[in-house]
Amino acid sequence: MKIKSTKSLCPECGKPIDAEVYDEDGKVFIKKTCDEHGEFINTYWGDDELYNRANNYLPSITSIENPCIEDTASCPSNCGLCSKHETSTVLGLIDVTNRCNLRCPVCFANAAAAGYVYEPTQDEIRQMLKNLRNLKPNPTPAIQYAGGEPTVRKDIVELIAMAKEEGFTHVQIATNGIRLAKRENLAKDLKAAGLNTVYLAFDGVTPEPYINNRGKDLLPFKLEAIENCRKAGLGVVLVPTLIKGINDHQIGEIIKFAFDNNDIIYGVNFQPVSFSGRTPADQVEAQRITIPDFVKIIEEQTEGQVKTTDFYPPSAVEPVARFISALDGEERPPVTLNCHQHCGVGTYVFREKTEGSGRDKLIPITNFIDVEGLFEKLDEYADKLIEGKFGARKKVIASVTKNLPKLIHPSKTPDYLDIKKILFDVFAKRSYSALGDFSKDAMLISCMHFMDPFNFDEDRVKKCVIHYATPDGRIIPFCTMNSIYRQSVEQNFAKPLKQKKE
Repeated sequence: MKIKSTKSLCPECGKPIDAEVYDEDGKVFIKKTCDEHGEFINTYWGDDELYNRANNYLPSITSIENPCIEDTASCPSNCGLCSKHETSTVLGLIDVTNRCNLRCPVCFANAAAAGYVYEPTQDEIRQMLKNLRNLKPNPTPAIQYAGGEPTVRKDIVELIAMAKEEGFTHVQIATNGIRLAKRENLAKDLKAAGLNTVYLAFDGVTPEPYINNRGKDLLPFKLEAIENCRKAGLGVVLVPTLIKGINDHQIGEIIKFAFDNNDIIYGVNFQPVSFSGRTPADQVEAQRITIPDFVKIIEEQTEGQVKTTDFYPPSAVEPVARFISALDGEERPPVTLNCHQHCGVGTYVFREKTEGSGRDKLIPITNFIDVEGLFEKLDEYADKLIEGKFGARKKVIASVTKNLPKLIHPSKTPDYLDIKKILFDVFAKRSYSALGDFSKDAMLISCMHFMDPFNFDEDRVKKCVIHYATPDGRIIPFCTMNSIYRQSVEQNFAKPLKQKKE
């Protein structure tokens, strides 16, 4: 049955073409035909019921007021951002180099294989940072340096400090961790410069996934990098690239590893492989893991403790941001996770240690909080605050104090967690340190499925909130950058490989 019409890409030539998304036999597919290369049918989502459930959380539209380029062509042929884009930038990315100390087969960035060096100057990077911060009405709050491998740049510490100087409240780097492992002081220097998070590629808890995904056993480097981050007090998010048959059987063990190191690791963001760059395209369907596949694996490998229904798209939490902004007298929150409802999922999970040899108990937040009721109440209170303005504030806070505790199931709450106090402190007193206390006890388990030319959907691109800044002044959605624009951007600012030394 047809679900919708959209625009996609021909996987062979990259040309934008009409596409149809439809469900069949309990799955959702995307189908398109290129005049030159024929018909392509690929899996979009592995479960139509979960696809439809995500549609309950349609994101809002928060277009920027100062588009970076003129709207002169149809989407996605003119990214930069244009007036057709329906979200502002929540996380900005800057590729600070295409050099890398690895040559991973799964690298969507095609790092170190292009035959040229793409490495923006400090002045170019500062201007890209300014471009992200100059977006209206909401400057980009968070930045990630990526590549290539950002730590191969000798000035990476200076670049971290530069991001803080330009006003970013959250700064992170995406890294393979090799230099963090080999140079103990690097983590300390990055932390001192203002780095908030290390986004660490982490494909498994045994050597085999690294040998398959990266070409060598990198696990010892990962462990050493985590230890050096621990010494520096530098937070880590694990980022496994998932490939069916390679490391999907280790999802549960990766989560356990994260909990065992939750003094320094506070999240795991699983990323099913994107079939761009050097990933073998002839094995797309055999290796494809969709978001429904991921959450079903979680349920299986946690013995049903974390269920498919414990996960929600990021857009589900919009009422939280909306309420807090309304409480501050703002009609529109400065940061809104309003990406497309089919881009990703996440949930918070707590753990209670089991004495002896028994398996630790995992407790999703949905076990003890009626999260859907919470979202509904916060939306209701936000409406009252916006309508009644300052005069409604005292009454709304009284309602929050009275009604939010009713959404909690005390008997199912982890023993060490005073969730009633945390909710009151966050939503009534606006104590963000209380939110930090909550996060410290929880592990954010998430999955972001970036698109490639096979499952590319224009509707998702228009609602992307993760954007690359480029030296030519453009700000380009993540999936169009990696599916369409990366090579041309890099080549326009590249130097011959022989002119650059490691």
